Amino acid sequence: MYLPKHFQVDDLQILAQLITEYPLATLVGNLDGHLEVNHLPLMLSKDGKKFHGHIARTNPLVKVAEQENREVTAVFHGPNAYITPAWYPSKQETGKVVPTWNYAVVHAEGKLSLIDDPHWIRQHVSQMTDTHEPTYQSNWKLADAPEEYVQMMLKAIIGIEIEVSSLVGKFKLSQNRSPSEYTGVVENLQKSPEENLRAMLVLMKKPQ
Repeated sequence: MYLPKHFQVDDLQILAQLITEYPLATLVGNLDGHLEVNHLPLMLSKDGKKFHGHIARTNPLVKVAEQENREVTAVFHGPNAYITPAWYPSKQETGKVVPTWNYAVVHAEGKLSLIDDPHWIRQHVSQMTDTHEPTYQSNWKLADAPEEYVQMMLKAIIGIEIEVSSLVGKFKLSQNRSPSEYTGVVENLQKSPEENLRAMLVLMKKPQ
C-alpha cells in the first residue's frame, strides 16, 4: 500500500475502533497461483495480535489455510468521500486545485489457520452476535433458534484465526492541505446531509 507518512496511523486504539465500526473485511490470500478474495466480518483480539472469524467449510480459504503459504491480507474499509476543490479557499485565489478522495482503511497481514472445535465455534458465533445485536436495538441470541437447526448450521462452518504480523492504517483526511483548506473541507462536510459525508466529518474531527 502506498502510504505517505502523514497518512499513516499505527495507534492500536484508533485502528481497533475503525475495525469495530466496519468489521467486514476483504480477505485476500494466494491459492494455486491466483488471488483468493473473500468478504467476511472479523473480530480483533484486545491485544491486537489475532483476528477471529468463521467461514463455510466449502470456502476455498480452507485450502489457503492448509497450504505452506498461509499469508493473507485483510482490508477494512472505513468512511470515504469525494472532496471537491470548490471547498478550498485557494480555488478563488489561484484556481490551482484538483479533486481528491478522502478515506480510511486498515490493512492487516498475518498467517491464516483453522479452528475446528465445535465448542469454540459456538462461543465465537455467540460473541459475534452479542456484539452486533445492540447496534440494531435488538437482543437476538443464538439460543433463540431451535437447537437442532443451530447444530446443523454450526456444523457447516469452521473457525479461522489470523496471527497478525502487521497492522497499519491509512487515514487520508486532508492532513496534507493547509489549515484553511482543511477547515474549508470540514465546514462544507458539516452542511451535507449525505450519510457517507457525515461519517467522514466525524472521522476528520477525531484526534489522530
